[in-house]
Amino acid sequence: MTAAEGFDAFVLARSRRLLRTAYLLTQDHALAEDLVQTALAKAWFAWSRIEGGDPEPYVRKVMVNTYASWWRRRWNGEQPTEELPEHAVQTCAEERTDVWRALQRLPRRQRAVVVLRYYEDLSEAETARVLGCSPGTVKSQTSKAFAKLRLDPALLTTDTTADREATR
Repeated sequence: MTAAEGFDAFVLARSRRLLRTAYLLTQDHALAEDLVQTALAKAWFAWSRIEGGDPEPYVRKVMVNTYASWWRRRWNGEQPTEELPEHAVQTCAEERTDVWRALQRLPRRQRAVVVLRYYEDLSEAETARVLGCSPGTVKSQTSKAFAKLRLDPALLTTDTTADREATR
C-alpha cells in the first residue's frame, strides 16, 4: 500500500470520529470541518513518520494544538463594535441541550480535557499526551471542570434547587 493509499484509508476510517472531536472542541460545524481539514493537511506532511504506528493520537494532538492557536489568534484580532451581531440560529438539536451549553461555558483547556476523556474515551495518560501535560494536570482540570458543571445553573434541576433551598 502506498503512502497516499494509507492516508486515504485512514481518512475514510477516522474522519467521522475526528469531526466529532473537533465539533466538541469548537461547538461549530463549519469550524469543526476546517479544524479536521487543517489537522489532516498537517498530518499528510508528517505521514511518512506516523503511518507505521497509530496516527490517530498524532492527528488528535494536532487538532487540539491548532484549535488552541486559532483561539489565541482570534482573541488578539477582535475589534469592539457598537452593534452586537445577530446570534446564529442553532440548527443541531444537541446544541440546544443544557449539557452542551454548560460545556461551552467551560474554559477551553477544561473543555478539551472533558471532550478527550469522556467523549473520546481516552485514558488520563493518553489525554495528557495529546494535550502535552502531565496526568496530574488532566486530573485537576477534570476535577475543576466537573466542579463548574455541578454548579452550572443550566444543569441544576428544579428538584435540586428546591432541596438546597430547604436545607438553608
